[in-house]
Amino acid sequence: MTQGNGDPKMSSCIPNPPIGTRSRRPNGALEDFLDNNPDLELGGSKGFITERAHHQKIFGIHNLKKGVNAIGSVEFTAIRGPHGTIPIRILYPESAEDWRDRGEAGALIYCHGGGYTVGSVDEFENGLRLVAERSGCQVYCFDYRPAPEFRYPVQLDEYDAVIDWVQSEEGRNRGVRADRVAGGGDSSGGNLTAAVCLRRRDKGKKPLCAQILVYPTARLPFDTLAAKENSSGYYLHTNGIFSFAAHYMPRPSKANGPSPLDAYISPGYQLAKDLANQPKAAVITNGFDPLRDVGIEYASKMKEAGVDVKWVHHEDLIHGWLQMTPWCHAAGDATRELGKLVGAIVYGYEKE
Repeated sequence: MTQGNGDPKMSSCIPNPPIGTRSRRPNGALEDFLDNNPDLELGGSKGFITERAHHQKIFGIHNLKKGVNAIGSVEFTAIRGPHGTIPIRILYPESAEDWRDRGEAGALIYCHGGGYTVGSVDEFENGLRLVAERSGCQVYCFDYRPAPEFRYPVQLDEYDAVIDWVQSEEGRNRGVRADRVAGGGDSSGGNLTAAVCLRRRDKGKKPLCAQILVYPTARLPFDTLAAKENSSGYYLHTNGIFSFAAHYMPRPSKANGPSPLDAYISPGYQLAKDLANQPKAAVITNGFDPLRDVGIEYASKMKEAGVDVKWVHHEDLIHGWLQMTPWCHAAGDATRELGKLVGAIVYGYEKE
């Protein structure tokens, strides 16, 4: 959980009922950032086309005027996926060159958020550089095809293809040990990470070593306190989450098509008994986030199912802080703590 001074604490003591807390008000620097960028919102009234352009303008690493985080090196590559070419950006941390040279490096395959419709690797690279350097893991971030132009299960298929690629000889050629490949994502990317872990389990495919769920959309938050008290004013709009789901869900022409309740669409709706035999997990939530309580609920269900779960809660942070490190020290601290947690899980101990 989070202490009163805003410093995060990692815990296995997930609250019951799964309702998170929040501080009296959000972090001041984040409030200032939102005040200075009143048109920046996710799931707002202007629609996803406008939001795509605005997010690229503010968060794109090529547009940042300050706070660009250092990284050892960056590789741009691509693979042929089931729906076409998948661009992949690999962040190689200087802090773990020795692990790479020995073929012992860990990897984090990262699926970015944005309601399946907004965002690109350009907008997440800066924060993920901190995660890479602090964790000692190579970070493989990929641009999946967005909704609504492409709907479920396209994004899940592409995630699965990238996992197969990193676990293969391609990863080994880059110094990655196949049993140190984790998956992670924020928001809708957290949903896709949870879903791909369940799908790989059900299909008998090689599992990821861990799932890192950063303020995940475990399910639609229509019945939670978090969705009510954080409905608007904190970047992500509660009502916008439902529009993202509508963009993501297909419109099958035949009966018995996918349902919003299906495990690979809404992992958080599943019974605890159906979440067993999964990779260990870390779940990160925020006080001022409509998705707070569905993330905590999913962590609770996984723990009940016997999954090794660590929960981190930031009482004073909002949705999207991974992208906000240039403007907020607390966001930078949370991102470094995320990297530290990833390293501890993937390598089995905290890297110095």
